[in-house]
Amino acid sequence: MVNSKLAGVVAALVLALAACGSGQEGPAGGGTATPDASAVIEIGSLYEPQNLDNTAGGGQGVTEAFNGNVYEGLFRLTDAGKVDNLLAKGYEVADDGLTYTFELREGVKFHSGKALTPADVKHSIERVTAEDSQSARKSSLEAIESVETPDDGTVVVKLAHRSVSLVYNLTYVWIVNADAEDLATAEDGTGPYELGAWKRGSTLSLDRFPGYWGTPPANNGVVFHYFTDATALNNALLTNAVDIVTSQQSPDALAQFTGNPDYKVSEGHSTTKLLLAFNDRKAPFDKPLVRKAVSSAIDDAKLLESIWAGHGSLIGSMVPPTDPWYEDLTKVNPYDVELAKRQLAEAGYAKGFRFTLDTPNYDPHPTAAAFIKSELAKVGITVDINVITADEWYSKVYKNHDFAATLQEHVNDRDVVWYGDPGFYWGYDDKQVSEWIKDAERAKTPEEQTELLKKANRRIAEDAAGDWLYLYPQIVVAASNVSGYPVNGLNSQFYAYGIKKS
Repeated sequence: MVNSKLAGVVAALVLALAACGSGQEGPAGGGTATPDASAVIEIGSLYEPQNLDNTAGGGQGVTEAFNGNVYEGLFRLTDAGKVDNLLAKGYEVADDGLTYTFELREGVKFHSGKALTPADVKHSIERVTAEDSQSARKSSLEAIESVETPDDGTVVVKLAHRSVSLVYNLTYVWIVNADAEDLATAEDGTGPYELGAWKRGSTLSLDRFPGYWGTPPANNGVVFHYFTDATALNNALLTNAVDIVTSQQSPDALAQFTGNPDYKVSEGHSTTKLLLAFNDRKAPFDKPLVRKAVSSAIDDAKLLESIWAGHGSLIGSMVPPTDPWYEDLTKVNPYDVELAKRQLAEAGYAKGFRFTLDTPNYDPHPTAAAFIKSELAKVGITVDINVITADEWYSKVYKNHDFAATLQEHVNDRDVVWYGDPGFYWGYDDKQVSEWIKDAERAKTPEEQTELLKKANRRIAEDAAGDWLYLYPQIVVAASNVSGYPVNGLNSQFYAYGIKKS
């Protein structure tokens, strides 16, 4: 959702690799080693699923636990940022770019025992694009006009217009059993693990699926342990209650792991942005000058240092350096308190104003909210902090748009395109930006797509559509006897099947 991470790769390379495929018969990292029957990997995380359905608001947690582990797509985005064939053996594209023909892999079974069919693929794509779908990637597939199943091994996708990112976007579509029911609390995927037990507020376990079509996992199963604060999460690692932390959120705690031979600290590439999102529909944030003033009143560098102590980076926009259309836009709305005061006065708010900041209750949001409150007080703006749970944030902010401003971490790569959708929760509406983003997806070449998205991103930054506070580092901390885990955590996915414990 608003919340997944990508190691750098240009669009041309992504599409070329997707077309060629890797030839691999199962997930990378699993190898051919015989798993130790006693090796159950204990994983610590701050991101418990809201439910188990990624088209019904399951959130970052269900992506982390299920993507690639329980569910698979026609294609897979590797931890290195490449697109590999997965349930699709290969595909062909018509000369006009409007018809894609996918050949399905044989011998694939769902956890229920049912064989994979083209009808399941058709159903899975259509549930993402359905009118009531809550998938954050729904708009990325709007070019799909129809999905056809001409025989037992082929799926044909027809487009209303070119979609240069189609194969890449299909990595987000989980293939589910078309006959499965109640996917919010159960599952029926094709992945190397099946759901064991979900104890809400505590753990979610995944068991090895004995009928898996590809290379078996390198372990005997995994258990995700969920915590609401980073201190408890780190204490669990220190006391051996967990073997690995998927994403370190407490840099102050790194000292107890760095240089300790019992642990290994790995820093990968992140696409997670901490965003101060304005409701651009509501006064006073419907005025770009007000948004620019707020952005310039906050010392992003000081915030980043206070929270991440030298890790992470400033980007000045929604586009991280690993996206092909990245530009350094940190100087567009520079930290400048006097400039912020002048902009507020010009916008008609010389004496400032008051607003409520809806803040998720998990780290680092409350700390960032307190910092923002202090910074904005310097220019006469009063901030009332309203701390809410992830579930409350999803209903209040994301679904109902009932907010003035909010903090949220957006984990996805290539998500600048959401600013082309006025219906998205932040309500940014610029017809030129929407046009550029639409034309970019219909581009004939990745180079054309990149140029258009650079234009859109610069306009969004100039309008201060949001305040992109900083780009997270991606830090994984694990016990030294654990290996084979992903370090980039692309789009918050966390492939567990390659993890080994000695």
